[in-house]
Amino acid sequence: MDIKSMLERTVAPQLPGNQSFRIGIVGAGFIVRDCHLVAYEKLGFNPRAIAALTPDECRGVADRFHIPTVHLDWKALVDDDEIEILDIAVPPHVQLDIVRYAVKKPHIKGILCQKPSALHYGDALEIARLAGEWNKPIGINSNMRYDQSMRALKAALNEGLLGKPVLMSFEQRAIPHWQGFAQAYDRLTFINFSIHLLDIFRYLFGDPEYVTAHCRPDPRLNFPHTDGIVQYTYQYGDGLIATSMDDTYAYPQGCEKDTYINWRAEGLDGFAKGTIGWPRFPEPSQSTMELSCRARSGEWIRPEWDTCWFPDAFGGTMASLLRAVEDGTEPEISAKDHAKTIACAEACYRSVKERRSVALSELLRES
Repeated sequence: MDIKSMLERTVAPQLPGNQSFRIGIVGAGFIVRDCHLVAYEKLGFNPRAIAALTPDECRGVADRFHIPTVHLDWKALVDDDEIEILDIAVPPHVQLDIVRYAVKKPHIKGILCQKPSALHYGDALEIARLAGEWNKPIGINSNMRYDQSMRALKAALNEGLLGKPVLMSFEQRAIPHWQGFAQAYDRLTFINFSIHLLDIFRYLFGDPEYVTAHCRPDPRLNFPHTDGIVQYTYQYGDGLIATSMDDTYAYPQGCEKDTYINWRAEGLDGFAKGTIGWPRFPEPSQSTMELSCRARSGEWIRPEWDTCWFPDAFGGTMASLLRAVEDGTEPEISAKDHAKTIACAEACYRSVKERRSVALSELLRES
């Protein structure tokens, strides 16, 4: 087997047979303008309408991407029977209300929620329940699952190249842009930033048995918060540990900039390491991966690709939803699956509050 070629083939999303589904987008901010729509344009998807709180910004985005219809509010967009796919890209605290309204519309065939879909596990679970009740696929834009290095690592794990996993670690030293809505929440980093890796560890290894977390405020931030800089660990029944340090402070102002995201995964038969290119966005920066394993002793395997997490991964999450609509199946990242990631975030908050490791089963029982 040509391992390098195999890993490279895994990073491109599987496209639907029908790429002409008519997409309506709620939201016109950075994530829509610079990620969703750029990725959709590359893949030939079909956005037909957009709505946002700021009409001028909305019209500007519509003009840039040749979207023919601009609605003045999200209900008008959802009521537009020309729309088949609803793409929700607004803050988590309002997504449940939009989903409740949209699932009842016969012309809406599928919904893509932004991640996190909710601030609390109960609301995320309700979105999953609505998907089942109305028999409509609801996918979640947990786009780091389509980061190229993470897709390749998943393939390496599936092929057994690393053997039984022993340890995975992330070191994130990156400064998020904390939008105004996030500053108003009583929850910050775990649910709004670390949610990527809380989900990635589940994507790679499944649900943890225990979650342990620590945090402190970020000295750079001038608004009230508790979870600024955070550290969290997943413990698995077979001994595997998956852990991350999410340093949102990164370096003192006035010093040289030093931001990066590094990762490393170790198993009994091999290990892989790499970087995530996102901290250099909007400069196009590929994530990287290199692998050493017993199957290719003495050889570094370094797959390559010409796409990036931002914006290309956003095409993968939409492609998965469109395939689900087309095939009558669940999206790869379903609302039901995502609810467990929200439960892991809840476990982090409980771990910090109660100063203990939290069994994920505690939260799942409470549902």
